[in-house]
Amino acid sequence: MPLPTHNDPLSYIDRLDERDVDSIELVVIHATELPDLETAREYGERIHHQRSQTGNSGHFYIDRDGSVHQWVPLERVAHHVRGYNRKSIGIELVNRGRWPKWLDSRHQEWAEDYSPEQIEALSLLLQTLRTRLPGLKTMAGHDELDIGVVDATDNAAIKVRRKVDPGPLFPWDDIEATVDLKRSGTKVP
Repeated sequence: MPLPTHNDPLSYIDRLDERDVDSIELVVIHATELPDLETAREYGERIHHQRSQTGNSGHFYIDRDGSVHQWVPLERVAHHVRGYNRKSIGIELVNRGRWPKWLDSRHQEWAEDYSPEQIEALSLLLQTLRTRLPGLKTMAGHDELDIGVVDATDNAAIKVRRKVDPGPLFPWDDIEATVDLKRSGTKVP
């Protein structure tokens, strides 16, 4: 049975670079680190990249109820992880993460679990993508690819991870048991 997906393209998708879907090798799992899908959409519509007049975005967003929303077509390069966008798909799970104090050293705990509906939808989406894209072989968490640190907003003498999603509560074992994708060991320097 096909996975129901809401097609909700971002306003600037025509300005995102095109690519051949056969070049896609990697899925990157993210958490929005925002309170809800609506806020994630507002953030995704903001222009962050002046040259291209595009924003930060994933291809798919999975809400807490398990609904799947596609905001960027696979034939376009979304801006979701430094150094890996051209050959990857970004999947964002709605989750508060460290919101709203992402870089405050006193607020680095991950308090929200992923819903069973989200994990089931993610598993089905990954299985669908694996079947559709013959070059897709690996998956990674955003935190495994972007290991950069920055000054904490509360104390510049303390360094915190820029990206920690999908976070310590993400059930990697459950996903790996249901999807024929290997975990990527690649890290951005």
